[in-house]
Order: sequence, then structure tokens, then C-alpha cells
Amino acid sequence: MSENNIKIPRHLAFIMDGNGRWARKRGMPREYGHSVGARVFKAVSTYCQDRGVEYVTTYALSTENLKNRSRQELNAIFLLLKEYIKDALVTAPKRNTRVKFPGDRSAFSPELIEMMDEVEEKTSGYKYLLNIAVNYGGRDEIVRAVNRLIAGGYKSVTEDDITSALDTGNCPPPDMIIRTGCELRLSNFMLWQAAYSEFYFTDTLWPDFGEKDVDAAIEEYSRRQRRFGSA
Repeated sequence: MSENNIKIPRHLAFIMDGNGRWARKRGMPREYGHSVGARVFKAVSTYCQDRGVEYVTTYALSTENLKNRSRQELNAIFLLLKEYIKDALVTAPKRNTRVKFPGDRSAFSPELIEMMDEVEEKTSGYKYLLNIAVNYGGRDEIVRAVNRLIAGGYKSVTEDDITSALDTGNCPPPDMIIRTGCELRLSNFMLWQAAYSEFYFTDTLWPDFGEKDVDAAIEEYSRRQRRFGSA
């Protein structure tokens, strides 16, 4: 496709599926797949920004993952998250990038919550936005948003009220949601925000996802006609 016909989405969201299967195919533990997947996410999110994508959201840990994964696997994910935050404190300002963590933090350690708060505060003024959804579920997000509004004294609410009260109320809805790893479902990800999102599914496992895959998704996005309910 000609570069003149390419439409760059403002907001790309990723369901990073396939880390465990990728590792298992190589005779390695699931934790190894998550480690490689974390490195891939850094590279992919950077490339998205280089292509002109302003907002990138990723599904790093779902509410269901937190309930159903082994303690060993969760500890490995939390360690990767801490390492990512330490790196982001240095690299995000250089990339003019804000970092946010949508999701319910109540189940996390005080240390991890403090680290999240710190990187959010120190990167708050930058142009690009990187949302890393942890202990996140679309239904849970909507319930927490409504409860925020109730606590704020609302007697009735509008769609705009709920949208602004969501964890992701700081950014527009995703233009395209990309899911790797063969599955054809949203898995409780950004349910409210995805009303008019384009969906892109690929059999590629997340650790194998790279720049050419981002380019393919953007080309497919450019072919879509987004009508938003119009004829």
C-alpha cells in the first residue's frame, strides 16, 4: 500500500496473547515467555510512536489472570513490571511519553503501588500516552467508574459521565484493538471503549510480533471504512 494511502490510528490497543505457548514450544517455562514478551512490548510501543501513534494501551494482566495464574507466574510478572517502571522513569521522559496503569491496584503490594504512582507523576506532562493495564477487566472498570460517580453525588449518569470516570478517561477510545495468539475474542478488555473500534486478529504469538506486524495492522486499518453508524 502506498504511504499516501496510509492512515495512522491515533490509539492502538494490544491484547498480548501467546507468551506461555511461545515458551512451551521451546521447552521453557511460562515466565520466560513473559520476559521475552515484555521486551517485545517495549520495542513495539516505541515503533508505534515512531509511526505517529499517540496512544498505546496494552493488556498486561487481567483480573482473571490475577485469580487463576500460579503465584510463581504472578511474581515473575510483578518483577517484570517493577523492572519496566524503573526503566520508564529514565526512558519515558526522553520519549516524551506519559505512563499510566489502568486497573484495580488494591491487590498490589504497597511497594508496587508507590512505584506506579511515582512514574505516573513524573511523566504526567508528556505528549504520548502509554497505558499498561494491570489487574484490569472491562466489566470491573465500568463498575468502579459508576461507583466513583455515586461517591461523587451523582443521582443519574450519562455516557459521557461514565467515559470520563473510567481508568482510561484520559484518552480517546482505541481506533484498533490488535490481538495476537490465534484467539478471536476480547477477553474482557476495554469493553466500554471498544464500541466502534476496529479489530485485528493474528495467529502470531506475542513474542514473535514485531515491526512488520505493526505495519500490516496499520495497513489493514487504512483499508477499513469507519462509519460510526452512518450509511
